[in-house]
Amino acid sequence: KIFMNTLQYLQRNEFLLDVDLWRLFANLEELNKISLSFLNTFFETVKEHVSKSDSPMDFSFILGMFFQGDLCQTHQIYCLNYTSAVFYLEKLRQREDFGIYLKQWCEQNEQCKRLHLPELLVAPLHRLTRYPLLLNNIWKRSTDETEKSFIQSLKEKVEKSIWDLEGKVKWLDNFQKFRQLQEVIIWPQVWDRDKRFFVPECLKQSLRENSSENILASVNRLLLHEGRLTLAESTRLLDVYLFLFNDFLLITKMKRNKKKYAGSDTSLIPVCPSLTPELQSFIREGGFCTVLDQPIPLDRLILKNIEHIHVTVLSLRNAFLIQHENRYQQCIAVFLLQAPTETSKATWMSQIEMAISNHTTRLETKKSTALCFPVESSEI
Repeated sequence: KIFMNTLQYLQRNEFLLDVDLWRLFANLEELNKISLSFLNTFFETVKEHVSKSDSPMDFSFILGMFFQGDLCQTHQIYCLNYTSAVFYLEKLRQREDFGIYLKQWCEQNEQCKRLHLPELLVAPLHRLTRYPLLLNNIWKRSTDETEKSFIQSLKEKVEKSIWDLEGKVKWLDNFQKFRQLQEVIIWPQVWDRDKRFFVPECLKQSLRENSSENILASVNRLLLHEGRLTLAESTRLLDVYLFLFNDFLLITKMKRNKKKYAGSDTSLIPVCPSLTPELQSFIREGGFCTVLDQPIPLDRLILKNIEHIHVTVLSLRNAFLIQHENRYQQCIAVFLLQAPTETSKATWMSQIEMAISNHTTRLETKKSTALCFPVESSEI
């Protein structure tokens, strides 16, 4: 509230007017009021019971009023905005005026106890996960069977609410991540990727319409593993960044677009906090990833370890090989990759093997499900 109230005060005095209060704090004021109301009502009941020993400890009414009411719902609204708030805060923290507001106006306040805004923004998420513990402790100490049954049903509802929320938060987090990846990953046209293909200028526009950029827009796609590796080519070593999804592997070249960011402060580029620190740093430096070749479907990917004798002869370090086959089992591409460490290599190989296994299982399940449907009558 120190950060929120201070920002409101500054905006009333026409400072930081472009900062969106809702994007940063969401429904924090409403959440504070409901949480405080629950706390006060809860302790008033305990206080009344202590002062009047004959007074029954009726928790059912209080717990029902709040946990069947707005308490969990207001937490859900706040938590669903959390990922977006962290993303937005990361962008704002690069500004000098916002930095002064954080450090000089808020963080020096004794009530903050040296905590920074990101550490405070996550607190309501932690509060929500503690409610089942509270309900469980009340349930243990309750002697009335009807009350115990009611509290148990409330606890199950709150736990289900948290599980549902976790799924929504993961989906939103994944959505933010993929939206940023769509901006960072560049898909070159086929004639730029391979000089063998000649396309007259008059036909290029019609081919451009079949854009590959929407490949990452699928709601069912997940990013399983990613990282920087080295690709061994005939005359050089090339820095590449690999993205392992749950259905294909994407190999990209790491480049810095000097023209795009010339004369601009690249530190102000908003970066999704769920991306790896390495990729975040690369994006802030004006980097982007150009797709090296077509995506490699996991059911067409062959993974091979490079034997120690070949490592010595070819002067390779922590190397493994990825082979791309077409639907006729012909090898159409080979990538010889080097990891920075033996541990990193082992991680990459295990992640790819696991992804292939899971993808194969999903495909087989789909096929078996399709075969279970009854054949349509020829009379229909």
